Amino acid sequence: MSDVVIEARDLRKSYLMGEIEVHALAGVSFDIQRGELLSIMGPSGAGKSTLMNILGCLSLPTSGDFILDGEHVSDLTQDELADIRNRKVGFVFQSFNLLSRSSALANVTLPMRYAGISNAERNERARKALESVGLGDRIYHKPTELSGGQQQRVAVARALVNNPAILMADEPTGNLDSKSGRDIMDLLLELNRDKGVTVIIVTHDPEIGAETDRIIRLKDGLLESDA
Repeated sequence: MSDVVIEARDLRKSYLMGEIEVHALAGVSFDIQRGELLSIMGPSGAGKSTLMNILGCLSLPTSGDFILDGEHVSDLTQDELADIRNRKVGFVFQSFNLLSRSSALANVTLPMRYAGISNAERNERARKALESVGLGDRIYHKPTELSGGQQQRVAVARALVNNPAILMADEPTGNLDSKSGRDIMDLLLELNRDKGVTVIIVTHDPEIGAETDRIIRLKDGLLESDA
């Protein structure tokens, strides 16, 4: 298994806004090592969300080459893209994205429903994932019965349940109070440092960026710095 989990070569993404062609990414290249903890930062319109969508296999680059965990992604079909996304990427979003009428356990089983895993194994893996984020006593609670911080822990458990190659966190503390946000950051740091999970955080918050080992800064669709 290679130590490099992401290889990005001259990634470009353009789209039309009316009759104007917008270059959201204008040629970005970098590698990410397995087990890294890094943040992607930059002002609004810098290309952060576009880059996250490509790295998370939510969209394809217009041109360039992207290899995720040894698999070439750049020229996949939409069905193939969905398959690699489900197998290789765990997502944590600012807005949690939980099903409000389903229990924490049922929410965490969702990524496994398309992987041909039996119901018993899905529930067992989801239970262990919830225990790993400190929610072993809340597995049957619905999101409305949980605090914001607990809901985000459910989202982290859901992101981890398929043992992804990378965990993508998009402003993971953005909707939380300062204490809950601190708890979620501590959890992400623990997952990275104790369990070796590759964590990529997209953020505008310099305090969060300062806690990561590496910061990739974008500006106007270009790599401004990588330190």
